Amino acid sequence: MLDRLGKAMMMAAEHETKNIIRRRLFEWHGFPEEARKTISEYISWIEDHKNHLNFHLDTARQEFEEAYPFHPAVLSLFERKWQTLPRFQQTRGILRLLASWVARAYSDGYKKRFKDPLIALGTAPLDDPNFQAAVFEQLGENRLEAAVTTDIAGRTDAHAVRLDNEAIDAVKKARLHRKCAASIFFESNGGQTREGLATLPEIKLSVGEPDIDIGLVDSVLQTLLDSCYYLTSINNKFKFSIHENLIKRFTDRRAGVSADKINEIVEMEVRKVFDKGKDFENTLFPEKNNQITDRPVVSLVVLHPSRQLKEKEKTAFIEDAIRNYGATARVYKSGLIFAVPDDNHGLNEEARKFLAWESIWDEASELNLEDDQVKQVKINMDRAKKDLTENIWKAYKNLILLNKDNQLHTKDLGLIHSSQARTLTELYRSRLESDGEIASEINPNFLVRHWPPAFTAWSTKSVRDAFYQTPQFPRLLNAESLKITISKGVENGFIAYVGKKGNKYDPFFFGQPLNAQDVEISDDMFIITADEAKIHIEPRKLSTLKIIPQELNLEPGKSYSFIVKGYDQHGDELVVDSVGWETNNGVITEKGLLTVGETEGLYQVIAKSGEIKASATVNVQKSTGEITAPKPPTTAPPGRTKIAWSGLIHPKKWNVFYTKILARFATNPSLKVTVNFEVDEDTTGAEHKKEETKSALRELGLDEELE
Repeated sequence: MLDRLGKAMMMAAEHETKNIIRRRLFEWHGFPEEARKTISEYISWIEDHKNHLNFHLDTARQEFEEAYPFHPAVLSLFERKWQTLPRFQQTRGILRLLASWVARAYSDGYKKRFKDPLIALGTAPLDDPNFQAAVFEQLGENRLEAAVTTDIAGRTDAHAVRLDNEAIDAVKKARLHRKCAASIFFESNGGQTREGLATLPEIKLSVGEPDIDIGLVDSVLQTLLDSCYYLTSINNKFKFSIHENLIKRFTDRRAGVSADKINEIVEMEVRKVFDKGKDFENTLFPEKNNQITDRPVVSLVVLHPSRQLKEKEKTAFIEDAIRNYGATARVYKSGLIFAVPDDNHGLNEEARKFLAWESIWDEASELNLEDDQVKQVKINMDRAKKDLTENIWKAYKNLILLNKDNQLHTKDLGLIHSSQARTLTELYRSRLESDGEIASEINPNFLVRHWPPAFTAWSTKSVRDAFYQTPQFPRLLNAESLKITISKGVENGFIAYVGKKGNKYDPFFFGQPLNAQDVEISDDMFIITADEAKIHIEPRKLSTLKIIPQELNLEPGKSYSFIVKGYDQHGDELVVDSVGWETNNGVITEKGLLTVGETEGLYQVIAKSGEIKASATVNVQKSTGEITAPKPPTTAPPGRTKIAWSGLIHPKKWNVFYTKILARFATNPSLKVTVNFEVDEDTTGAEHKKEETKSALRELGLDEELE
C-alpha cells in the first residue's frame, strides 16, 4: 500500500542545508546590522578583485547572507568537494566539526587574540586536537596528521606558524601563511584524491578580506612551497599530501652539502658573471700585488668572495696593490678599480640550495620521482641558479678606487640587480661614467685646461699615462681613444701635434685634418698648445739679444770689444742688422768696443735693437792678470754628456721619480744620488720614529747619524 500510495518527499533541498546548519548552531533574532555592514565590505572587495576570483557577483550578497557568520566557501566546500568522501557525514559530522570551529572563533574573539570578520577556511583551529579528530573522522583516516602538525598548525614551530612570525607586519597580522595553508588543506579534499586540488582563485577567495592586500597571497604561497614538507603544486594548483614532498628531500640534501663544494660553485659562478662583461680588463681573485697588471688600462680587480668589505686584511691588500707592483712602485695606480663583495652569506646559501637541487636532479630516476616532481626539481634548480647569480650582483655592489685626493674611496652602488644592465661590468661602467670616474673619450679642451705648467711640449705617451697615473684625470676606457682626441684638437685648432728635431718641430700639424691612425703614442711625439703653435707658424722675428760675455773683469783704462747675438721666437740665432750700445761709465763705440776710465767699480753695458735689450756687467779693478771671462760650468769628458738635476720632490712621488727617471740610469756606475730630507714631527712620537729611522739606515748600510 505504501509503495502504491506513498510519494517521495525531500526533507531538505540543497540550498536549505546552509540554513539548517546555521540554525542548529546559532539562535537568530533577525539579521544583525553588523552582518550587513561586513557583507557589504566583502561584496565591494570582491568587485574590486573579480579578475582574481571565481565568484558570481550577481548572487554574492545572497550567498554571504545565507552563510553568515561563515564565509560562503566554508559551507559550500563540503557540498563541492567533501561529500564524495566515503566517510563524510553531510549533517551530523559537519555540525560536530563546525560546532568546535565556532567555539574556537568565539573564544579567540572573547580573549581578543584574533577577531576575524567571518569564519573562513583559513581560521580553522587545526592546532586543536579535538577539531583535528573531527576533521580526520570525516576524511576517513588520520594519515594527514603529520602534514597538519608539521606544515600548518599542529606545533608552535609548524612551518606556516613560523613563517607568519617571521613575515612583514601585514602578513603577520593577517596570519596569511596559516590561512593559506589551512585553505589548501580543506580545498584539496584533504589530499585524499589525486584530483583534489586547491586552485589559486579558491585560495584567494577563501583568505581574502577587505583589509588584506590580495597581492601578498602569491608570495605567501611561494614561501609555503619553499618551506612545507607535504605541500605540492601542479600547474598553479595546490594540495597537501600524505607523502613527503621535494622540500623534505631538499632540506635533507641541503644539510649535507660540504663547504668545499659551496666555495667551488660560488667561485665558478662569480667568474661566469664577470667573464660576460668586456668593459674592463678583469683580474679575478689575485693573491699578490704583482698578479695585477701595471699597464695604462682600466683594470677591474675582483676580490675573492671570501674577502668581505669589513675585513682589515682586505683593506691592507688593496692599499699594497694600489701602491706597489712587486718590489717596485706601481706606475698606473689610478687605473685600478676593485670590486669587493659586501657579504658572502647570501652567496653561500644560494649555492647550497642549488647544489641540493642538483643532487636530487642527478638521482631523479633512482628516487622514483613522479613526472610532476621531476619538472619541479628542474624548476627549483634553475631558480636556485638564477638566485645565486642575483646574489652575486647584490654582493659585489662596492667599488674601491682612488679619489681626487689620492686616497682610497668606497663607492657603494646600493641595491643592484641583473635587470639594470646586461652585465655587471656594464652597470659598473655606466655608474662610473655618470660620476666622471671613467670616460670613453676626452674632449681636446680637457687637455688644454689641465696642461702641466712645466711642459711646453707634452709627449703623447705622458698624456696617455696621466689618465692612469693620477686620479685628477678620468680613467680612459680605451687609451687608443686619445688618438681621436688629439686629431680633433689639431683639426679644430686647440692643440698641435708635433715631432722634435733639435730646436724645431718637425713634423708639425696644426689647424688641419689629421687622421687618428696617424697619431703616435710615444716619447718622441708631442702636443703643444695653440699659443705655442702660433708662435712657430709666424715669420721669424727678433725675440732676444745676448751680450758675450755677460760678465767681465777689466783693469782701469783698458778696452774690450763685446759681441752681441740675436735670437728669434724659436730660440734660433738671427742676424741683427743694427745694434745700439750704451754704458753708464766709460766710452763704447757703435762696434761694441768699451774703454773704461781709471775709476774702479761696476760698469753696465747695454745693447739695444728696437725694443729688445740685453745687458752685461764689467768689474773694473786693478789686477796683474789678463782679462778673463767667468769660468764655464763643469763639463763631462769629450764624447760624454753630463745630466744633472736638483729640486724638491713630493714624498708621495718618490717611487714614481725613481721608476720614471732614475731607473733608466741605474746601470750606469757613475750615477750619484744625494738625498736630503727633513720633517717636523710631534714631540710625543718623534723619539720612537727617530730610533726606527736609525735602524732602517743601519739595515741599508748607511750612516745612521741624524740631526
